[in-house]
Amino acid sequence: MNTKKLGFALIAVIVLTVVAVAGCSKPAPAAVAEAPAVTAPVSDGSEDLKIDYRLNVAAPDSENYFSFSGNMRYLAVDKDQPDETTGASAQGSTQVFHAYLYDVEGKTTLSAGLRGLFLYAVNPYEAVEEDALDVSKASDGTITMQFAHRGSAYRIVTDKNGKLTFPDGQYERRNIGYIQGGGPQVLSTDFSADGTAATVDWDKVWDSGIAGGKIVTEGVDRKTGDIVPYGAQPDSLYYFDGTLDASLENDILTINGALTAVPRR
Repeated sequence: MNTKKLGFALIAVIVLTVVAVAGCSKPAPAAVAEAPAVTAPVSDGSEDLKIDYRLNVAAPDSENYFSFSGNMRYLAVDKDQPDETTGASAQGSTQVFHAYLYDVEGKTTLSAGLRGLFLYAVNPYEAVEEDALDVSKASDGTITMQFAHRGSAYRIVTDKNGKLTFPDGQYERRNIGYIQGGGPQVLSTDFSADGTAATVDWDKVWDSGIAGGKIVTEGVDRKTGDIVPYGAQPDSLYYFDGTLDASLENDILTINGALTAVPRR
């Protein structure tokens, strides 16, 4: 047999062997279908929550107000102010706004610290003083709003154009003390010279180099905390998207705009 015929014979043997083995082997498993790609939530730009807010941060002012409205019937207020008799919000902003702040599972859809800021317009000016509310505008245009309420410090910062962005703006919280009953709140001397809100040092409050986890007052089981983001909870059913415009002129803080509710799933 010449070399060429020998080569063809060997090839034939190899092919027959492969076919035989393949015939005895188990069939290859069916291809597994790829999981569908997860689509990121997308805002449709609808105005699901409208905000209109004015607060004099330096003095009592009868022109302060808080307005909001959305797609839910009856869950809106128009220029709510403090009730002169009770001191509470005349139109119930404190409770009504919860319909927008929380989803049906109780998860926050935007910063609860921002909701706290809104309520200063519907409370007597004493609340501004008791919580050491501090609002300032930097040379680059950013506006910083910070206050201490019931032992927790909150900081909200706009961008250089005075815009509050959602859901990823700068909203922060830190435990710096505690309150018992009606107060006053007691702050750690890490952040306040005499343990009161009147002497709170905001530079120290937002200094991450000052560690949390310290007992605030000897004999009271309350500790300070670290700085944490305080926007919408990442597992909320939906969150608010968009921007609000903030302005600070002659001690008058205004916040206006509309936000869109975006389902997460």
